[in-house]
Amino acid sequence: MITTTTPTRPPSRPFLSFSRRHLPRFLDKDSSSSSINQGLPQRPIDPVPPHKHHPPPDRPQSVSPMVSTLEPPPAAPSTLSRRGPSSVVSRPSLARTKRYNRSHTGGSSHTPQNDFPVFANSGDVEIIVRARECPPGTAPVQNRYLLHRHTLTRCSGFFEASTSNEWSRARGLPSGNELSRIGETSGPPSVNGSDSGSSVRGSTSNTRRRWRYELDPGSGSDIPMLVQRDESSDKSSQSLFGPASTPVANSGSSRSSNRAKHSHSLSSGSSSHFFRSVTNLGLSSSHQPQPPPLSQPDQDLLRDYDNLFRIFYNYPPVLDGINVADAYVQCKSLLTLADQYDALAVVGPRVDHHMLQFQSRLWKQIAKYPISYLRLGYLARSKVIFQEALIHVVGQWPIGERSLRAALPDVVLDIIEDKVDELEDTVSRVEGRLFRVGLTNGRGERVAPNTNYIDWLAVSLFRQWLADHTSPPPPPSDPRRHPGSRDGGRPPALPPIVPPLASVGRAYRTLGSANATAFLGHDECKRFLKLTPEQYSRDNLRRFEKRLDELKNMAREIVRPLMTSSLELDMNGSSRAADGITYLTCTTVTNRDLPWDVED
Repeated sequence: MITTTTPTRPPSRPFLSFSRRHLPRFLDKDSSSSSINQGLPQRPIDPVPPHKHHPPPDRPQSVSPMVSTLEPPPAAPSTLSRRGPSSVVSRPSLARTKRYNRSHTGGSSHTPQNDFPVFANSGDVEIIVRARECPPGTAPVQNRYLLHRHTLTRCSGFFEASTSNEWSRARGLPSGNELSRIGETSGPPSVNGSDSGSSVRGSTSNTRRRWRYELDPGSGSDIPMLVQRDESSDKSSQSLFGPASTPVANSGSSRSSNRAKHSHSLSSGSSSHFFRSVTNLGLSSSHQPQPPPLSQPDQDLLRDYDNLFRIFYNYPPVLDGINVADAYVQCKSLLTLADQYDALAVVGPRVDHHMLQFQSRLWKQIAKYPISYLRLGYLARSKVIFQEALIHVVGQWPIGERSLRAALPDVVLDIIEDKVDELEDTVSRVEGRLFRVGLTNGRGERVAPNTNYIDWLAVSLFRQWLADHTSPPPPPSDPRRHPGSRDGGRPPALPPIVPPLASVGRAYRTLGSANATAFLGHDECKRFLKLTPEQYSRDNLRRFEKRLDELKNMAREIVRPLMTSSLELDMNGSSRAADGITYLTCTTVTNRDLPWDVED
């Protein structure tokens, strides 16, 4: 017969430490007491120091009884713990205070993710981005996000407007039930019925709002766009927030049934989750079904939306860091998406930072495709890229004018036209000075045919070369016209007041070259002077070339303001991009010229 000692006064808290595996047995008191107390001797409690392993016994352990009554605490202040029965533990107990490397694979006890892209505990905006084209018979490939409204509204004007009271289609959820809606239990239910009723009344008065967005691919040539969805409009799709909430009954029968379900889940859940975890540990990742292959447009779509939300949360976007051409395509697509959702102010600096890492390779690409990079710099609000591309565009004006007007807004076109006017004014002043260049004799008089014929021929040849290379080519003549016709005596069209910048750039760069033989060399001078046989001699040829070199030196100083370069590209190098630039690159772009506000 087992003697039990009943304390005179129940302690305020139990002094027994129970293991999780013993909990289901102690929930059923009647069955445990009747099965254990059949002829089993009682074993006294041995004090065990905390955080130390109990040494193995010298003799076989006797079975200790497991009773439902609590023994009074001993007089000693040391902490006591009860050993498990020997029928359960067949070898010495090696209990640890901390459990490391425990696998939760396949179980429901794992901690839910509360980080990008799924903020399971605090997210209130669910976004589903689904691929548009999927092979038949396969599940659609999609990306799920559970983000925060306050973050999305700060970064995107689209989310700020669509989640406002005027356009919002959010649904309210009880504020105390967030964890249960994502498949996580917040703890055992309250036994006290009054507490449960008060929590229900409090949760109905204080509700949280949830938003759900899905990507609508549209039809035909429509641009895919995120649209708000109601929970009731898509019953088949399972939301990250779980199924729709059901009202909680206040009757006592519902509370008792909930307690019974919870007790059953505690008793059977731990063992089933343990075996499920052990089973799933043996599964290889190779047995998991592979997602269907996606088309390139769908890959770009999922990548752009993922980069957009990554930037919202200050994560670096996944962009090509090796090939500058591929990086341009990805950044352009990302900026187009950001412009669609009114998020250029947030996405632009990230794109600018990524593209500027290419340095010299980027400058060469801008020289090849200035119009494309001008739009990229405008969308990204990149001062360096916009300035670099604008200098190339202005120097080649009006080449590409039609493409510029189709791709850029009016504010950028106004800036281009203003810079073209400034450059044309500078060219006009330089051109006027060049045509006024002349030579003087020993008495300081300007040379003329009657004073110094050889020097006057040198000035005439220089001016003729300048006029030929700074004027546009004449229009082709119409062969149907005859001198005797009515319009045959009509004067030819006058040349423009200011020649096109694309045609004069090469001429001024030739004048500004340090190489004296770049134009009007020895052979040309010799052929020109032979046109007047009575003036051709070796002495006259040397004098003619000397006086022509004086004109070249004066012209080089006059065109020096046009030879400056504001480009990041190294114009003094021997690269192919620098050698191919024959237009003027002296345009200066300041913060005041940019189409957006810049802090000085």
